Amino acid sequence: MAINMSEVILQLMHDRSMPEELILRTIEETLLAAYKRRYGSVENAIVRFNDEREVSIHAKKKIVNGEEDGVDPVWEIDIMEARELNPDAEVGDEILIEIDPKKEFDRLSVQIGKQTARQSLREIQKDSLYAEYRDKVGELIIGYYQRERNGTIYVDLGKMEGILPRKYQSPRESYRANDRIKALITEVNKTPSGCQVVLSRTHTDFVRGLFEQEVPEIYDKTVEIHKIVREPGYRTKLAVYSNREEVDPVGACVGPKGGRIQMVIKELEGEKIDILKYDPAPRRFIKNALSPAEVRDVIILDESKHQALAVVSDSQLSLAIGKQGLNVRLANRLVDWNIDVKTDAQFAEMDVATESRRAVSALFGEIDNYGEVSRISELPGVDQAVVNALLENGTDFIQDFLELSEEGIKNLSNINAEQLDTLRKLIDEYVVLVEEGSVEDDTENTGNTAETEADENVAEPESDAFGSAENEEAEEYECPECGAKITLDMTNCPNCGIGLSFEFEDE
Repeated sequence: MAINMSEVILQLMHDRSMPEELILRTIEETLLAAYKRRYGSVENAIVRFNDEREVSIHAKKKIVNGEEDGVDPVWEIDIMEARELNPDAEVGDEILIEIDPKKEFDRLSVQIGKQTARQSLREIQKDSLYAEYRDKVGELIIGYYQRERNGTIYVDLGKMEGILPRKYQSPRESYRANDRIKALITEVNKTPSGCQVVLSRTHTDFVRGLFEQEVPEIYDKTVEIHKIVREPGYRTKLAVYSNREEVDPVGACVGPKGGRIQMVIKELEGEKIDILKYDPAPRRFIKNALSPAEVRDVIILDESKHQALAVVSDSQLSLAIGKQGLNVRLANRLVDWNIDVKTDAQFAEMDVATESRRAVSALFGEIDNYGEVSRISELPGVDQAVVNALLENGTDFIQDFLELSEEGIKNLSNINAEQLDTLRKLIDEYVVLVEEGSVEDDTENTGNTAETEADENVAEPESDAFGSAENEEAEEYECPECGAKITLDMTNCPNCGIGLSFEFEDE
């Protein structure tokens, strides 16, 4: 007897999103389980489906002469019964006997078949859901609050239930029944009861996904996110860069009138977000990372150990450090440097001037004698765009730039006031300017150098008890710090800048 399963198959396909092939296989396994419970074996059982989705089960039996050999009802059929089904049947042939489940299967066989069907459907649904959600790891999903147990929130995802553990919940957020929850899928696991989807709202990729939804330039890779660091519920720092020069990465993320970033902040329940431009140069990147504070200067203390010093004004110190050190801590993680923030007064008390110059020299490959730098392009850390702009305006040497009048500076094209101010700071920091009068004197009196030195040597004995010609060699000493030549009248070493004092013992 064939049973029409069309409606059952369609219902399962619609309710559980199961493919037809798996449903047909489940029905087949159900009938075979009932057949085995009734007859003890399924080796001779055959399940068939026709084009109209009607299912039938048959038993393959061997035709025997029952009067001579006897008949095994499970495996054999008497020749007389076989000829009633097929007049051409002969002893030794095999024939398919259709089984009527309603008549042949007892209550226990039917119960076994039902249990097999339920178990098969659960396994199929578990496997299909696992395969579906496993491919969605790292994506955002929307669900609805169902219940809470021991701090874990259970979220209705439609086809299944997800969990939002306490450790993945923002401390700023609270939920009520049926509240909408958007979260990131972080894990998909198989469990004895089914499939488990683990959600998170504290992961940095959750913020990345929100920006991909709100900023088309990030979605199409015009603007890319270099790195995200986050203290969930309090502050997030985002470093971005653009693959096209005409696109401002920070402006694209902020959006017109701040509309795009406001949507992200709203989803994060008011969490503060700092968007800054990524820069491959460590000093500029560190300066950007400490936003919204304005940093005067960044000193590289030790490049190998990634140690740097940021100098800010007194009014910007608390902003740079942030509440409980949050801003500078996030900046450290963002740039992967250990940043120490000091004010101008604190920096002046530190003896790091010489060390910082040497560190900058090692970082940018410049010579130790910054006074020998003559071209703007030779300045450590100078912006190449500024160099190119000045070359277009016919200014190559530092001296030429310093001699420009206010009118000449205003007429410079492709360079703004901020870039000019940065350039002046670089010149003040790395260039030793020689007085104009001393240069002219040296140039005009080149031929009289020996005569001048001789006159000075003659005059020195009258003014200095230790300055006679006989003791001239004894007047020169070596700096205990760097070994440079120093004289008695010096208070600081001309090379390393260390303070000097002289003590003499009576002979």
